Amino acid sequence: MKTPFVTDLNTEQSITTFFLVHEKEIRNTREGKPYLRLELGDRSGTIEARMWDQFDVVAKDISRDDFVKVNARVEIYRNRPQLALLQLRLAKPEEIDLADFLPHTKENVEKLFAQLQEFAASISNPWLNKLVTGIISDPAIAPKYKRAPAAKVMHHAYLGGLIEHVLSLCGLAKQAAAHYPELDVNLLLTAAILHDVGKLDELCYDRAIGYTVEGQLLGHILMEFETVSKAMDAIEGFPANLKTVVQHLLISHHGQYEFGSPKLPMIREALVFHYLDDLDSKLAAARAALALDSGEPEWSAYSGALGRKFLRLDQFLKSTGAKAEENVPNPKLFQ
Repeated sequence: MKTPFVTDLNTEQSITTFFLVHEKEIRNTREGKPYLRLELGDRSGTIEARMWDQFDVVAKDISRDDFVKVNARVEIYRNRPQLALLQLRLAKPEEIDLADFLPHTKENVEKLFAQLQEFAASISNPWLNKLVTGIISDPAIAPKYKRAPAAKVMHHAYLGGLIEHVLSLCGLAKQAAAHYPELDVNLLLTAAILHDVGKLDELCYDRAIGYTVEGQLLGHILMEFETVSKAMDAIEGFPANLKTVVQHLLISHHGQYEFGSPKLPMIREALVFHYLDDLDSKLAAARAALALDSGEPEWSAYSGALGRKFLRLDQFLKSTGAKAEENVPNPKLFQ
């Protein structure tokens, strides 16, 4: 395991370690002197790095998504660490453990996938059951489903993040249908399991989490619309009206035109699913912010996804002399 990680770099120090290159560019100072700027990262986060002198030779051999070994000085600038690079070279393959560079779910992925299969098998509509189980058991899809992140940055942005997000939505779908008996749980489960299958190919996640060319040009909604439509067409006798409903669930799940939905939700299940998806993604973003060390005991790190910080409620109530258990049913929900 490499040391230190990005999140360990909170004091001025000298380090020698490995990073993944997320961005590379040559910039000029106000005086017109060129310097190398890199965004470097590992599984814990990213950090900006600059090399001021003698970077021409090494820089030409280094590109985005390369692994590099650096000798650098950690400097604290505007309360944030950054690296002043002293030495820089490409890393050798035998020096790199990919597990150090991509964040990963803490759960057992095979167990998560088994739970996903159970949710799919519980779909009682025979057409939707055949559609969903067929897609997730496809040898070209299943390995990606187990590995894919749910997003690059916004939420569940780590390997295995997508299946975690989907399983959470399946649980919410069951609860929503139990609470609102007019809802069709089969449609909600279908939406939960298939609504992000386009992300399997929209995102790339071999070295760093980013976008494929197709993902940049098309987006996951269009990509999954095509994938799922082809799968329905391949099922002989699949009802045309049901196909339209499934397609609507897919293209409306972002809820608003400005968020990328080609259509607004116009079916009860589509409306409910949009809000379930939105809730799960936003709570995951809040959870990620609260998990980071912000340097402020009572406040989380700033969440770019949600545009705010979050109060560490347990810490706040403790500091005011209130007991958390007297104010909230389950304080762990806020950790």
